[in-house]
Amino acid sequence: MFSTYQRLGVHVRDSNRAVVRATRRKFRKAVRIDPAYREGRKAIYRDMLHYHARAAKLFTSNRF
Repeated sequence: MFSTYQRLGVHVRDSNRAVVRATRRKFRKAVRIDPAYREGRKAIYRDMLHYHARAAKLFTSNRF
């Protein structure tokens, strides 16, 4: 799943909203609008935000 985060094309300084938007763009339209996939989408958003937070933490801890 981390490789999916890397393919989103977001920078570690981007906001959480930018991560969710980039993730949403990766979904097919049918998946974006179908209520049956809602829990799965939420899980993927949580995973992407988790990886984004880890990447941001690594970025800030390695600076000077």
